[in-house]
Amino acid sequence: MIVVAGEALIDLVPSTVPSTATPPEADARLTPLVPRRGGGPYNTALALGRLGSPTAFCSRVSTDGYGAALLDALHAAGVDTAPVQRGPEPTTLAVAEVNEEGSAGYVFYVEGTADRLFELPAALPPGTTALSLGTCSLVLEPGATAYEALLRREARRGVFTALDPNIRADLIADPDAYRARFASWLPHLNLLKLSVEDATWLAGSPDVAAAARDWLAAGPAAVVVTHGADGLGVHTRGAAELRVPGVRIDVVDTIGAGDTVNAALLHRLAAHDALSGPAVANLAPDTWRDILSFAARASALTCSRAGAEPPFAAELA
Repeated sequence: MIVVAGEALIDLVPSTVPSTATPPEADARLTPLVPRRGGGPYNTALALGRLGSPTAFCSRVSTDGYGAALLDALHAAGVDTAPVQRGPEPTTLAVAEVNEEGSAGYVFYVEGTADRLFELPAALPPGTTALSLGTCSLVLEPGATAYEALLRREARRGVFTALDPNIRADLIADPDAYRARFASWLPHLNLLKLSVEDATWLAGSPDVAAAARDWLAAGPAAVVVTHGADGLGVHTRGAAELRVPGVRIDVVDTIGAGDTVNAALLHRLAAHDALSGPAVANLAPDTWRDILSFAARASALTCSRAGAEPPFAAELA
């Protein structure tokens, strides 16, 4: 079983349907917003469930209506929510602004919300083989410390660990402190996945290949970097980056695209019986091409529809 740990929230995304709630002379910038399920780890868990991987979600979710809707969608995808903690605090909100290319920026409303109060669970579900973490959950305290403790504990137990930092710079009060914290996680990771923008921010340099080599030397067996429409690539020790192209598609928005890549990587690694550090380190180039190409196709389908709506297995058959 793959366990995904981290925040679940509601994205408020611009509606593609013209509003009749305000007269035509109203400020055109007041675009109607539509609530959609979101949060990087949540989207990853949902995508894994839809792909057919045995998956559990580990988080703290509000008992409000939004929280109930978040869990309902996980149940529909076959995701085990037994590890989810519940609380009366409101659900975190993220207001998305989507540009003409479909890329989204976010403003977060996180004060006093349920997911920040996550506590370290006594144990993960029996049969856990992999743990995936990332995004806001490793930034916002006090939950960040609990998620970090979970990463370190499960790595010591031999669980395969994956991280997508998914940088939200507006939430990071002290970038240097966060970069140091990120470096402290690397010895506990088997797989690091991040966008080229995140890699540049973390490295403080546009030389992503050099940064990947440094990160590999610190612990992970592989570093996967996404390059938007230009595809994605993997860096491994002692080898040049192996790249696959992106899949051309009419983009609605890119919300959830990186999270779908996370899920697709884990799903396909499991299909190749490679959810271990040594197995990932020894994957052949052709196997990596299969894994990366699968992730590119899955991500493209997510970009073809509004909000984080990852594909089902049948769509990728």
